[in-house]
Amino acid sequence: MPKKFVVVCLVNFLIAALMGLALRYSFIGFVGLNYRFLTHAHSHIAMLGWVYLMLYVCMVHYFVPDKKPAFTKLFWLTEFAVLGMMCSFPFQGYAAVSISFSTLHIFCSYYFAYLVWKHHKTESVVVSRLLKTALVFMLVSTAGVWCLGPAVSMLGQASAFYQIAIQFFLHFQFNGWFLMAVFAVFFHLFQVENTKQFKLFYWVLVISTVLTFALPIQWFAPHPILPWINGVGVILQLVTLVLFLKLIKFKAYQKVNKDSLVVLNLYRFAVLCFILKTVFQASSIVSEFSNVVYTHRNFVIGFIHLLMLGVISGFLFSFILKNNLLAYSKRLYIGIYSFLLGFVLTEMLLLIQGYKFFVGSGMLSNYYLLLFLCSTLLPFGIALILFNLIKNKVV
Repeated sequence: MPKKFVVVCLVNFLIAALMGLALRYSFIGFVGLNYRFLTHAHSHIAMLGWVYLMLYVCMVHYFVPDKKPAFTKLFWLTEFAVLGMMCSFPFQGYAAVSISFSTLHIFCSYYFAYLVWKHHKTESVVVSRLLKTALVFMLVSTAGVWCLGPAVSMLGQASAFYQIAIQFFLHFQFNGWFLMAVFAVFFHLFQVENTKQFKLFYWVLVISTVLTFALPIQWFAPHPILPWINGVGVILQLVTLVLFLKLIKFKAYQKVNKDSLVVLNLYRFAVLCFILKTVFQASSIVSEFSNVVYTHRNFVIGFIHLLMLGVISGFLFSFILKNNLLAYSKRLYIGIYSFLLGFVLTEMLLLIQGYKFFVGSGMLSNYYLLLFLCSTLLPFGIALILFNLIKNKVV
Protein backbone atom coordinates (compact mmCIF):
# COMPACT_ATOMS: atom_id res chain seq x y z
CA MET A 1 0.00 0.00 0.00
CA PRO A 2 1.79 3.20 -1.17
CA LYS A 3 2.57 5.43 1.80
CA LYS A 4 2.18 8.69 -0.14
CA PHE A 5 -1.37 7.81 -1.17
CA VAL A 6 -2.37 7.00 2.40
CA VAL A 7 -0.83 10.29 3.56
CA VAL A 8 -3.00 12.16 1.04
CA CYS A 9 -6.13 10.34 2.25
CA LEU A 10 -5.37 11.11 5.91
CA VAL A 11 -4.64 14.77 5.14
CA ASN A 12 -8.06 14.96 3.47
CA PHE A 13 -9.61 13.31 6.52
CA LEU A 14 -7.86 15.75 8.86
CA ILE A 15 -9.14 18.73 6.85
CA ALA A 16 -12.68 17.29 6.83
CA ALA A 17 -12.44 16.79 10.61
CA LEU A 18 -11.25 20.38 11.11
CA MET A 19 -14.19 21.59 9.01
CA GLY A 20 -16.49 19.52 11.21
CA LEU A 21 -14.87 21.09 14.28
CA ALA A 22 -15.51 24.56 12.82
CA LEU A 23 -19.17 23.61 12.33
CA ARG A 24 -19.37 22.63 16.00
CA TYR A 25 -17.63 25.87 17.04
CA SER A 26 -20.07 27.98 15.01
CA PHE A 27 -22.69 27.39 17.74
CA ILE A 28 -20.49 28.99 20.42
CA GLY A 29 -18.42 31.51 18.46
CA PHE A 30 -17.81 33.24 15.13
CA VAL A 31 -16.39 31.17 12.25
CA GLY A 32 -16.75 33.60 9.35
CA LEU A 33 -18.06 31.07 6.84
CA ASN A 34 -21.56 30.20 5.71
CA TYR A 35 -22.69 27.22 7.83
CA ARG A 36 -24.47 25.48 4.97
CA PHE A 37 -21.54 25.95 2.58
CA LEU A 38 -19.10 24.60 5.17
CA THR A 39 -21.39 21.60 5.76
CA HIS A 40 -21.26 20.79 2.04
CA ALA A 41 -17.46 21.06 2.08
CA HIS A 42 -17.15 18.88 5.20
CA SER A 43 -19.37 16.11 3.84
CA HIS A 44 -17.80 16.06 0.37
CA ILE A 45 -14.22 15.94 1.63
CA ALA A 46 -15.04 13.26 4.22
CA MET A 47 -16.87 11.08 1.67
CA LEU A 48 -14.83 11.65 -1.47
CA GLY A 49 -11.45 12.72 -0.13
CA TRP A 50 -11.13 10.24 2.72
CA VAL A 51 -13.43 7.23 2.29
CA TYR A 52 -13.53 7.07 -1.52
CA LEU A 53 -9.79 7.58 -2.02
CA MET A 54 -8.84 5.22 0.82
CA LEU A 55 -11.05 2.53 -0.72
CA TYR A 56 -9.36 3.33 -4.04
CA VAL A 57 -5.96 2.66 -2.45
CA CYS A 58 -7.14 -0.56 -0.76
CA MET A 59 -8.75 -1.97 -3.90
CA VAL A 60 -5.73 -1.35 -6.09
CA HIS A 61 -3.35 -2.65 -3.42
CA TYR A 62 -5.20 -5.88 -2.66
CA PHE A 63 -6.93 -6.74 -5.91
CA VAL A 64 -4.88 -5.31 -8.81
CA PRO A 65 -1.55 -7.19 -8.90
CA ASP A 66 -0.43 -5.54 -12.15
CA LYS A 67 -0.35 -1.87 -11.16
CA LYS A 68 -1.08 0.10 -14.34
CA PRO A 69 0.23 3.70 -14.56
CA ALA A 70 -3.37 4.74 -15.23
CA PHE A 71 -4.25 4.04 -11.59
CA THR A 72 -1.62 6.47 -10.31
CA LYS A 73 -2.59 9.20 -12.77
CA LEU A 74 -6.25 8.72 -11.96
CA PHE A 75 -5.56 8.93 -8.22
CA TRP A 76 -3.92 12.35 -8.61
CA LEU A 77 -6.64 13.59 -10.94
CA THR A 78 -9.26 12.50 -8.39
CA GLU A 79 -7.34 14.26 -5.62
CA PHE A 80 -7.27 17.38 -7.80
CA ALA A 81 -11.08 17.21 -7.95
CA VAL A 82 -11.17 16.84 -4.15
CA LEU A 83 -8.91 19.89 -3.70
CA GLY A 84 -11.17 21.85 -6.02
CA MET A 85 -14.19 21.00 -3.90
CA MET A 86 -12.20 21.75 -0.75
CA CYS A 87 -11.40 25.26 -1.97
CA SER A 88 -14.79 26.10 -3.52
CA PHE A 89 -17.56 24.61 -1.38
CA PRO A 90 -16.80 26.62 1.81
CA PHE A 91 -17.14 29.91 -0.08
CA GLN A 92 -19.88 29.33 -2.64
CA GLY A 93 -21.72 26.11 -1.76
CA TYR A 94 -23.26 24.48 -4.81
CA ALA A 95 -22.20 26.76 -7.67
CA ALA A 96 -20.39 26.59 -11.00
CA VAL A 97 -16.87 25.87 -9.69
CA SER A 98 -17.80 23.34 -6.99
CA ILE A 99 -20.23 21.55 -9.30
CA SER A 100 -17.53 21.33 -11.99
CA PHE A 101 -15.09 19.67 -9.59
CA SER A 102 -17.84 17.35 -8.27
CA THR A 103 -18.64 16.34 -11.85
CA LEU A 104 -14.95 15.68 -12.54
CA HIS A 105 -14.87 13.40 -9.49
CA ILE A 106 -17.86 11.45 -10.79
CA PHE A 107 -16.23 10.89 -14.18
CA CYS A 108 -13.03 9.80 -12.40
CA SER A 109 -15.07 7.28 -10.41
CA TYR A 110 -16.53 5.88 -13.63
CA TYR A 111 -13.07 5.34 -15.07
CA PHE A 112 -11.89 3.83 -11.78
CA ALA A 113 -14.77 1.34 -11.82
CA TYR A 114 -13.85 0.38 -15.39
CA LEU A 115 -10.16 -0.09 -14.54
CA VAL A 116 -10.80 -2.18 -11.42
CA TRP A 117 -13.41 -4.32 -13.15
CA LYS A 118 -11.01 -5.00 -16.03
CA HIS A 119 -7.74 -5.49 -14.15
CA HIS A 120 -8.67 -6.94 -10.74
CA LYS A 121 -7.55 -10.49 -10.06
CA THR A 122 -8.58 -12.69 -7.17
CA GLU A 123 -9.11 -16.39 -6.69
CA SER A 124 -11.85 -15.69 -4.15
CA VAL A 125 -15.40 -15.76 -5.48
CA VAL A 126 -16.43 -14.01 -2.26
CA VAL A 127 -14.14 -11.04 -2.82
CA SER A 128 -14.87 -10.77 -6.54
CA ARG A 129 -18.62 -10.73 -5.97
CA LEU A 130 -18.47 -8.11 -3.22
CA LEU A 131 -16.00 -5.99 -5.18
CA LYS A 132 -18.08 -5.94 -8.36
CA THR A 133 -21.29 -5.30 -6.43
CA ALA A 134 -19.67 -2.37 -4.61
CA LEU A 135 -18.66 -0.85 -7.95
CA VAL A 136 -22.16 -1.34 -9.35
CA PHE A 137 -23.68 0.43 -6.34
CA MET A 138 -21.20 3.27 -6.80
CA LEU A 139 -22.24 3.70 -10.43
CA VAL A 140 -25.95 3.40 -9.63
CA SER A 141 -25.74 5.95 -6.81
CA THR A 142 -24.58 8.70 -9.19
CA ALA A 143 -27.97 8.58 -10.95
CA GLY A 144 -29.21 10.61 -8.00
CA VAL A 145 -26.66 13.34 -8.76
CA TRP A 146 -27.65 13.53 -12.42
CA CYS A 147 -31.29 13.97 -11.38
CA LEU A 148 -30.54 17.08 -9.31
CA GLY A 149 -30.33 19.45 -12.30
CA PRO A 150 -33.68 18.43 -13.83
CA ALA A 151 -35.25 18.38 -10.36
CA VAL A 152 -34.22 21.98 -9.65
CA SER A 153 -35.18 23.28 -13.08
CA MET A 154 -38.58 21.59 -13.14
CA LEU A 155 -39.72 21.49 -9.51
CA GLY A 156 -37.22 23.39 -7.35
CA GLN A 157 -35.00 22.41 -4.41
CA ALA A 158 -37.95 22.08 -2.06
CA SER A 159 -39.53 19.36 -4.20
CA ALA A 160 -39.77 15.72 -3.18
CA PHE A 161 -37.99 14.75 -6.41
CA TYR A 162 -34.93 16.84 -5.49
CA GLN A 163 -34.77 15.53 -1.92
CA ILE A 164 -35.24 11.90 -2.98
CA ALA A 165 -32.46 12.28 -5.57
CA ILE A 166 -30.07 13.40 -2.83
CA GLN A 167 -31.14 10.53 -0.57
CA PHE A 168 -30.72 8.06 -3.44
CA PHE A 169 -27.09 9.12 -3.87
CA LEU A 170 -26.31 9.05 -0.15
CA HIS A 171 -28.10 5.77 0.55
CA PHE A 172 -26.37 3.76 -2.14
CA GLN A 173 -23.01 5.43 -1.51
CA PHE A 174 -23.05 4.67 2.22
CA ASN A 175 -24.92 1.36 2.39
CA GLY A 176 -23.94 0.07 -1.05
CA TRP A 177 -20.58 1.25 -2.37
CA PHE A 178 -18.74 2.08 0.88
CA LEU A 179 -20.02 -0.83 2.97
CA MET A 180 -19.65 -3.48 0.26
CA ALA A 181 -16.13 -2.30 -0.60
CA VAL A 182 -15.06 -2.43 3.05
CA PHE A 183 -16.52 -5.93 3.36
CA ALA A 184 -14.62 -7.00 0.22
CA VAL A 185 -11.29 -6.06 1.82
CA PHE A 186 -12.30 -7.37 5.26
CA PHE A 187 -13.42 -10.75 3.89
CA HIS A 188 -10.23 -10.93 1.83
CA LEU A 189 -8.11 -10.50 4.98
CA PHE A 190 -10.23 -13.03 6.88
CA GLN A 191 -10.22 -15.46 3.95
CA VAL A 192 -13.99 -16.00 4.07
CA GLU A 193 -14.94 -18.93 1.86
CA ASN A 194 -17.73 -19.17 -0.71
CA THR A 195 -20.08 -21.26 1.40
CA LYS A 196 -23.87 -21.44 1.32
CA GLN A 197 -23.82 -19.18 4.36
CA PHE A 198 -21.90 -16.50 2.46
CA LYS A 199 -24.19 -16.77 -0.59
CA LEU A 200 -27.20 -16.24 1.66
CA PHE A 201 -25.45 -13.32 3.39
CA TYR A 202 -24.63 -11.70 0.05
CA TRP A 203 -28.13 -11.85 -1.42
CA VAL A 204 -29.84 -10.79 1.79
CA LEU A 205 -27.42 -7.85 2.07
CA VAL A 206 -28.06 -6.69 -1.50
CA ILE A 207 -31.84 -7.04 -1.26
CA SER A 208 -32.02 -5.31 2.13
CA THR A 209 -29.89 -2.43 0.83
CA VAL A 210 -32.35 -1.85 -2.02
CA LEU A 211 -35.50 -2.26 0.08
CA THR A 212 -34.44 0.09 2.90
CA PHE A 213 -34.32 2.97 0.43
CA ALA A 214 -38.09 2.97 0.90
CA LEU A 215 -37.62 4.86 4.19
CA PRO A 216 -36.14 8.11 2.76
CA ILE A 217 -38.75 7.98 -0.02
CA GLN A 218 -41.43 7.79 2.68
CA TRP A 219 -40.06 10.97 4.28
CA PHE A 220 -40.69 13.05 1.15
CA ALA A 221 -43.38 11.13 -0.79
CA PRO A 222 -45.44 9.14 1.75
CA HIS A 223 -47.28 6.06 0.59
CA PRO A 224 -48.86 3.24 2.68
CA ILE A 225 -46.77 0.53 0.99
CA LEU A 226 -43.36 2.13 1.67
CA PRO A 227 -43.20 1.41 5.45
CA TRP A 228 -43.92 -2.24 4.69
CA ILE A 229 -41.14 -2.41 2.11
CA ASN A 230 -38.75 -0.79 4.57
CA GLY A 231 -39.94 -3.19 7.25
CA VAL A 232 -38.99 -6.20 5.12
CA GLY A 233 -35.65 -4.52 4.39
CA VAL A 234 -34.71 -3.95 8.04
CA ILE A 235 -35.73 -7.51 8.99
CA LEU A 236 -33.42 -8.77 6.25
CA GLN A 237 -30.69 -6.49 7.61
CA LEU A 238 -30.97 -8.20 10.98
CA VAL A 239 -30.59 -11.52 9.20
CA THR A 240 -27.54 -10.09 7.42
CA LEU A 241 -26.03 -9.09 10.75
CA VAL A 242 -26.41 -12.59 12.20
CA LEU A 243 -24.87 -14.17 9.09
CA PHE A 244 -22.03 -11.62 9.10
CA LEU A 245 -21.10 -12.45 12.70
CA LYS A 246 -21.14 -16.16 11.91
CA LEU A 247 -18.89 -15.67 8.88
CA ILE A 248 -16.05 -13.80 10.59
CA LYS A 249 -15.74 -15.23 14.14
CA PHE A 250 -12.32 -13.56 14.47
CA LYS A 251 -10.37 -16.75 13.84
CA ALA A 252 -7.53 -14.76 12.31
CA TYR A 253 -6.24 -13.73 15.74
CA GLN A 254 -5.80 -16.91 17.73
CA LYS A 255 -2.44 -15.65 18.95
CA VAL A 256 -2.55 -11.95 19.75
CA ASN A 257 0.51 -9.82 20.52
CA LYS A 258 0.56 -6.19 21.60
CA ASP A 259 0.64 -4.80 18.06
CA SER A 260 -2.03 -6.99 16.51
CA LEU A 261 -4.22 -6.33 19.54
CA VAL A 262 -4.67 -2.76 18.28
CA VAL A 263 -5.85 -4.07 14.90
CA LEU A 264 -8.15 -6.54 16.60
CA ASN A 265 -9.61 -3.77 18.77
CA LEU A 266 -10.28 -1.70 15.65
CA TYR A 267 -12.01 -4.70 14.06
CA ARG A 268 -14.10 -5.14 17.20
CA PHE A 269 -14.93 -1.43 17.29
CA ALA A 270 -16.01 -1.38 13.61
CA VAL A 271 -18.08 -4.55 14.00
CA LEU A 272 -19.74 -3.19 17.16
CA CYS A 273 -20.64 -0.01 15.26
CA PHE A 274 -22.04 -2.13 12.43
CA ILE A 275 -24.20 -3.98 14.97
CA LEU A 276 -25.45 -0.68 16.44
CA LYS A 277 -26.05 0.75 12.97
CA THR A 278 -28.16 -2.28 12.02
CA VAL A 279 -30.13 -2.23 15.28
CA PHE A 280 -30.82 1.52 15.06
CA GLN A 281 -31.87 1.21 11.44
CA ALA A 282 -34.17 -1.67 12.40
CA SER A 283 -35.95 0.66 14.83
CA SER A 284 -37.23 2.59 11.81
CA ILE A 285 -39.80 -0.17 11.42
CA VAL A 286 -41.74 1.78 14.05
CA SER A 287 -43.24 4.67 12.07
CA GLU A 288 -43.32 7.05 15.05
CA PHE A 289 -39.61 6.58 15.62
CA SER A 290 -38.68 6.91 11.93
CA ASN A 291 -40.48 10.27 11.85
CA VAL A 292 -38.65 11.39 14.99
CA VAL A 293 -35.28 10.46 13.49
CA TYR A 294 -35.97 12.48 10.36
CA THR A 295 -37.23 15.57 12.20
CA HIS A 296 -34.42 15.66 14.80
CA ARG A 297 -31.05 16.56 13.27
CA ASN A 298 -29.09 15.07 16.18
CA PHE A 299 -30.25 11.56 15.31
CA VAL A 300 -29.47 12.03 11.60
CA ILE A 301 -25.93 13.31 12.24
CA GLY A 302 -25.36 10.64 14.87
CA PHE A 303 -26.41 7.87 12.48
CA ILE A 304 -24.27 9.19 9.61
CA HIS A 305 -21.24 9.44 11.90
CA LEU A 306 -21.92 5.97 13.28
CA LEU A 307 -21.61 4.57 9.76
CA MET A 308 -18.86 6.85 8.42
CA LEU A 309 -16.63 7.25 11.48
CA GLY A 310 -17.51 4.06 13.31
CA VAL A 311 -17.97 1.33 10.71
CA ILE A 312 -16.18 2.60 7.60
CA SER A 313 -13.31 4.57 9.19
CA GLY A 314 -12.83 1.90 11.85
CA PHE A 315 -12.19 -0.70 9.16
CA LEU A 316 -10.05 1.68 7.07
CA PHE A 317 -7.76 2.44 10.01
CA SER A 318 -7.35 -1.29 10.64
CA PHE A 319 -6.41 -1.85 6.97
CA ILE A 320 -3.71 0.83 7.23
CA LEU A 321 -2.31 -0.78 10.37
CA LYS A 322 -2.34 -4.23 8.74
CA ASN A 323 0.05 -2.94 6.06
CA ASN A 324 2.73 -1.97 8.59
CA LEU A 325 2.74 1.65 7.47
CA LEU A 326 2.61 2.91 11.05
CA ALA A 327 5.19 2.57 13.80
CA TYR A 328 3.65 1.06 16.93
CA SER A 329 4.40 3.74 19.48
CA LYS A 330 2.81 5.67 22.32
CA ARG A 331 1.91 8.45 19.87
CA LEU A 332 0.03 5.98 17.65
CA TYR A 333 -1.93 4.48 20.53
CA ILE A 334 -2.86 7.95 21.82
CA GLY A 335 -3.94 8.95 18.30
CA ILE A 336 -6.14 5.91 17.69
CA TYR A 337 -7.78 5.87 21.09
CA SER A 338 -8.27 9.66 21.09
CA PHE A 339 -10.17 9.33 17.83
CA LEU A 340 -12.29 6.48 19.19
CA LEU A 341 -12.96 8.33 22.45
CA GLY A 342 -13.94 11.49 20.58
CA PHE A 343 -16.30 9.49 18.41
CA VAL A 344 -17.96 7.75 21.38
CA LEU A 345 -18.35 10.95 23.42
CA THR A 346 -19.83 12.99 20.55
CA GLU A 347 -22.22 10.16 19.65
CA MET A 348 -23.40 9.99 23.26
CA LEU A 349 -23.95 13.75 23.39
CA LEU A 350 -25.90 13.72 20.12
CA LEU A 351 -28.03 10.81 21.35
CA ILE A 352 -28.74 12.37 24.75
CA GLN A 353 -29.64 15.76 23.28
CA GLY A 354 -31.76 14.13 20.58
CA TYR A 355 -33.68 12.27 23.29
CA LYS A 356 -34.14 15.49 25.29
CA PHE A 357 -35.55 17.21 22.19
CA PHE A 358 -37.86 14.22 21.65
CA VAL A 359 -39.31 14.29 25.17
CA GLY A 360 -39.38 18.11 25.23
CA SER A 361 -37.02 18.58 28.18
CA GLY A 362 -34.91 21.31 26.59
CA MET A 363 -31.17 21.60 26.17
CA LEU A 364 -28.41 19.68 27.90
CA SER A 365 -26.38 22.06 30.06
CA ASN A 366 -23.41 23.48 28.06
CA TYR A 367 -24.31 21.11 25.22
CA TYR A 368 -22.63 22.99 22.36
CA LEU A 369 -19.48 23.65 24.37
CA LEU A 370 -19.23 20.00 25.42
CA LEU A 371 -19.86 18.84 21.85
CA PHE A 372 -17.09 21.12 20.57
CA LEU A 373 -14.58 20.05 23.24
CA CYS A 374 -15.23 16.34 22.66
CA SER A 375 -15.01 16.90 18.90
CA THR A 376 -11.45 18.22 19.24
CA LEU A 377 -10.35 14.65 19.97
CA LEU A 378 -11.21 13.60 16.39
CA PRO A 379 -8.78 15.85 14.44
CA PHE A 380 -6.26 15.48 17.28
CA GLY A 381 -6.30 11.69 16.89
CA ILE A 382 -6.13 11.86 13.09
CA ALA A 383 -3.21 14.33 13.28
CA LEU A 384 -1.22 11.99 15.56
CA ILE A 385 -1.84 9.02 13.25
CA LEU A 386 -0.83 11.14 10.23
CA PHE A 387 2.33 12.38 11.98
CA ASN A 388 3.25 8.79 12.88
CA LEU A 389 2.77 7.73 9.26
CA ILE A 390 4.92 10.58 7.91
CA LYS A 391 7.71 9.96 10.43
CA ASN A 392 7.76 6.20 9.90
CA LYS A 393 10.49 5.17 7.43
CA VAL A 394 8.31 3.24 5.01
CA VAL A 395 8.18 3.84 1.25
